[in-house]
Amino acid sequence: MTEAAPDISVVVPVHDEEGAAGPLAREIAAAFAGRSFEMVFVNDASKDGTLAELRALQAELPQLRVLSHGSNAGQSRAVRTGVLAARGPIVVTLDGDGQNPPADAPKLADLLASSPPNVALVGGVRAKRQDSESKRWASRWANRIRKNLLGDDADDTGCGLKAFRRDVFLRLPYFDHIHRYLPALMIREGYENRYLDVDHRHRETGRSKYTNWGRLMAAFSDLLGVMWLKSRSRRPGAISEF
Repeated sequence: MTEAAPDISVVVPVHDEEGAAGPLAREIAAAFAGRSFEMVFVNDASKDGTLAELRALQAELPQLRVLSHGSNAGQSRAVRTGVLAARGPIVVTLDGDGQNPPADAPKLADLLASSPPNVALVGGVRAKRQDSESKRWASRWANRIRKNLLGDDADDTGCGLKAFRRDVFLRLPYFDHIHRYLPALMIREGYENRYLDVDHRHRETGRSKYTNWGRLMAAFSDLLGVMWLKSRSRRPGAISEF
């Protein structure tokens, strides 16, 4: 007999997160206990013990699935790999560094599940962000510029904690760093977004994979690309079948 698909798939991209990945998986399992869910961790070619740490947990956590890239492809590709493999109609994403508390994840999934079909995404907004002042300053400016240029409705696209409809996500044009532009792309497809405040924690292990300068360079070219995508979008209105 084929196993029934879960209601929710929690997708977590990880790269060199030994020491964080295992505790995070246990927290996710505790947060979604009693629900129909699966965890899909995508190891993006880690060079440390991340993969071994996750594989060792699979006997303890039957909901845990572990996928692994043969070469490093970045966070957005890892998210897409997880979404393609996901079996649930609602996908929840969290960053693999453990800074997104899994306890907040079910409330995003619940809000999306109770929303009308035209709502495709519920994004987390880090109410008390636990990052350096320079990182918070850079994010504030990046969010302000992005909102003005793209006309989206998100105050914090950098928050990794999001819930979205799997089928809608897979309709979006893929590019590297797409995870930072999901609200704008959902609107481009004719959908609406919702947002909820979530907690944020200090990073306990590892180190950030990005610098403020690296983010700025990527964001500039990405913004131009998303602006072009918006300019080339045409909506068909209501679709009828006869």
